[in-house]
Amino acid sequence: MGKQKYYVVWKGKTPGVYETWEDCKKQIDGFTDAVYKSFKEKKLAEKAFLEDSGNYIGIDTRILSFTDEQRKLIGEPVTPSISVDAACSGNPGVLEYRCVYTKTGNEIFRQGPFPEGTVNIGEFLALVHGLAFLKQKNKNIPVYSDSRTAMSWVRKKNVKTKLVRNPKNEKLFELVDRAINWLNENKYENRILKWQTEYWGEIPADFGRK
Repeated sequence: MGKQKYYVVWKGKTPGVYETWEDCKKQIDGFTDAVYKSFKEKKLAEKAFLEDSGNYIGIDTRILSFTDEQRKLIGEPVTPSISVDAACSGNPGVLEYRCVYTKTGNEIFRQGPFPEGTVNIGEFLALVHGLAFLKQKNKNIPVYSDSRTAMSWVRKKNVKTKLVRNPKNEKLFELVDRAINWLNENKYENRILKWQTEYWGEIPADFGRK
């Protein structure tokens, strides 16, 4: 059994602090631009709820106690930027992926659930979808991902997965085909940056289910 987590919903159907992911999910499902984050300590979650979400989104709470000198060595995420992530219940399993603005955590898009996928495929699709979004909006800002595999697939414009294509995941593989075609047919100047989870905590697009 995993350790207890507490979920702060700053923007949702009913903002507040929730003690289960199921209760948190009820507040954010279908809510445009939902803003939320998981915490390991109840006191910190309650404190965070009373403050601006920007003080916590994309920041490892351990860093809040670091000195100025330590923060300079670690550095901070580039903003403005967007962040992408994927979540999969099982591997393969039910897959979702999404994109948020790094600084605010406001959701830009979310895709899924797909009945049979893998985290790597989700991370790849999220990255390409993010790049296509920025190209459409004519925004030359970075994209953060915490997946080296997905970043490699984007660079190589190719997906190497052991997942077998079948009727159940055909829709997902159609998206993969479209993503590869997009990479081959489009140029982009946006930097793809690795999210430094060790220093900054979970990526802002994280689904908060760990």
